[in-house]
Amino acid sequence: MVAASAGAQATETEKRMAAIKTVGVIGSGQMGNGIAHVAALAGFNVVLYDVSADRVKSAMATINGNLTRQVAKKTISEDAHKQTLGRITPVESLDGFAACDLVIETAVEKEDIKRKIFHDVCAVLRPDAIIASNSSSISITRLAASTDRPEKFIGIHFMNPVPVMELVELIRGIATDDATFDAARGFVTALGKQIAVSEDFPAFIVNRILLPMINEAIYTLYEGVGNVEAIDAAMKLGAHHPMGPLELADFIGLDTCLSIMQVLHEGLADSKYRPCPLLVKYVEAGWLGRKSQRGFYDYRGEKPVPTR
Repeated sequence: MVAASAGAQATETEKRMAAIKTVGVIGSGQMGNGIAHVAALAGFNVVLYDVSADRVKSAMATINGNLTRQVAKKTISEDAHKQTLGRITPVESLDGFAACDLVIETAVEKEDIKRKIFHDVCAVLRPDAIIASNSSSISITRLAASTDRPEKFIGIHFMNPVPVMELVELIRGIATDDATFDAARGFVTALGKQIAVSEDFPAFIVNRILLPMINEAIYTLYEGVGNVEAIDAAMKLGAHHPMGPLELADFIGLDTCLSIMQVLHEGLADSKYRPCPLLVKYVEAGWLGRKSQRGFYDYRGEKPVPTR
C-alpha cells in the first residue's frame, strides 16, 4: 500500500512538472516583468497582465531593454532575444489566463489586494492549474485559504532584479501538497535559479534578516547617528555590501519595506520589528524611492542626491 501510494504521488508530480508550459504573470512591475523575462528566456510561454495596459507596454519595453543588454554582454544571442519576446503575450483581462498551467501573482504587498486577485483568477483557471504568490512576507497558508485549491498553492519568492539575482525562496503553506512543491521546484530549476526552502513564517528567510537591517539603518538616520551618505558608505566600505541599506531601501520601494516590517511586527509581536517612524513619514509623503523619484535620495537630477 505504501509503495503504491508513493508511486501514485510520483506520477502526479511528474504530470504537474511536465504540464508547466504556459506561465501567467499577474502584475508587470519590477518583479512581474523580471519573472516574465526569465520564464520566457527559459522557453516557457508567458501571459502577462496588469490592471493598466500602459504598465504592460512599459514592462515589455523594459524586458526588451534588459534582453538587449544581455545580447551586448554576449550572455544571450540576438536570436534568443527575439524568441524570448515572441513567447510573451500581453493580455487585457484575467480571462487570458484560462490556458495557463502556472500563475504567479506579483501584486503590491497588501493581503486584501492579493486575496481579491486570487478569488478572481480562480474563476477562470483550469482545476489542475497551480497558483503561486511572489509575496515577500505574507502567510502563504492564509493566501492559499482564499483560493479554491490550497493544495495547489505555493510561495515562489524571486529576488529583485529577477534576471540578475540567483536565489528563489520556495514556501509551502500547510495545505501545499508534495506534487505542487516538486513541480514548483522543477520550474524554478528550469529557470537556472538556486532554491532556498523556507517555512511559512513572516517575511520568510531573506526579508526576515534583510528588512530589520534596513529598518535599523533608518533608525540610525532618524536618531542622527549619521546622515544618508555616511550610513551607506559605512556599510559599503565597512561591510563590503554592494549597495548601502538606504540606497537599497529606495531600490526595493519604501512602501514595500514598510509593508514587510508591518507584517513582521504584527506577525511576531516583537518590538524589535517596529517600523521606524521616519520610514512611515516617507511613505506618507509619497517618497517611495526610485519608483517615485524621491526617497532617501532624490533621483530627479543627473545624479542621486541625499534628502537628509
